[in-house]
Amino acid sequence: MQVLPLSASSQYIAGVVLLTIVTIEFGGWFLTKIVRGQVPMTEFQRNFARAGHAHAGVLVTLGLVCLVLADATQLTGAFGWIARLGVPLAAVLMSAGFFLSSTGREVHQPNRLIVLLWLGALSLAAGVVTLGIGLLVA
Repeated sequence: MQVLPLSASSQYIAGVVLLTIVTIEFGGWFLTKIVRGQVPMTEFQRNFARAGHAHAGVLVTLGLVCLVLADATQLTGAFGWIARLGVPLAAVLMSAGFFLSSTGREVHQPNRLIVLLWLGALSLAAGVVTLGIGLLVA
């Protein structure tokens, strides 16, 4: 089995994505404070904090895998960038949507920043569909 190096684009993106894991670690630490009752939150806010943290971790991991897979395709230009950045961007947008739409005191429903969650879902779909098609036609 031959191991191919990452393209320069994928290598740079992977480096940045790996650095974001520190923020996910901080989020995990913050969640431990929430579940111990040290941070006053409504049930809605606790649920959104857990969802934001979980989406960040899973999507960052998937984003790193997608970088390797994107390099196995013939995708270039805009399609290559969508395949490489769709999932990592979704990790940022979806997590931000969960966290920012539930900020404040005694919040029981999301505010208008929930739109970030849906933009993240679109980014995720664009990234995985582009990459999936790219792999099928490679």
